[in-house]
Amino acid sequence: MPHGPAEVGVGPWPGGPDAWPAGDQYDAALLAEGDRRNVVDRYRYWSVEAIVADLDTRRHDFHVAIENWQHDFNIGTIVRSANAFLAAEVHIVGNRRWNRRGAMVTDRYQHVRHHPTVEDLAAYLSELPGGPVPLLGIDNLPGSLHLETTDVPRRVCFLFGQEGPGLSEAAREACDGTFSIAQFGSTRSINASAAAAIAMHSWVRAHADLSGDAWRG
Repeated sequence: MPHGPAEVGVGPWPGGPDAWPAGDQYDAALLAEGDRRNVVDRYRYWSVEAIVADLDTRRHDFHVAIENWQHDFNIGTIVRSANAFLAAEVHIVGNRRWNRRGAMVTDRYQHVRHHPTVEDLAAYLSELPGGPVPLLGIDNLPGSLHLETTDVPRRVCFLFGQEGPGLSEAAREACDGTFSIAQFGSTRSINASAAAAIAMHSWVRAHADLSGDAWRG
């Protein structure tokens, strides 16, 4: 195959059960049947619970929140990016049910919390250990500051609105500030999941330790 192996992951652990590695992190079914999940090599054959526990030891200090009033299909993609950039938590504001297709199963490894309203989200962030976490909206609103020239706080929650209408009026009022992403073409806005990835990567550029656990393929 010119672009990699035909199958994702690895097959059963060579040598059978007598050769299996020791450790509570390993999943017996995966060792016996193979691990075809889309996980990095360090987590091959690990149980979901063990992977989450390991991620919890090094999660980053930023949160991501998405308003969910229209069952936006972008939410799953945002969750997948939040997992890739190792967000502390993802917050779904509004409807509890959301479209998980774009998450590609990464919601199993990412803490996802529901809040009925944006006011509930703001109250939750204000009471987190270590002090209140600022809520920053990402939307091309009049008066928004430029994300590109902003010193992104280490502890922060990025809030995104629905595809199309953007942040709701209640969300705008709850935010400690709003920031826009520079655009140079003819369209008024960019895809919500793309905007979320840009915002999360702005945090990574400012604060992440790229010398240790960063995975680049």
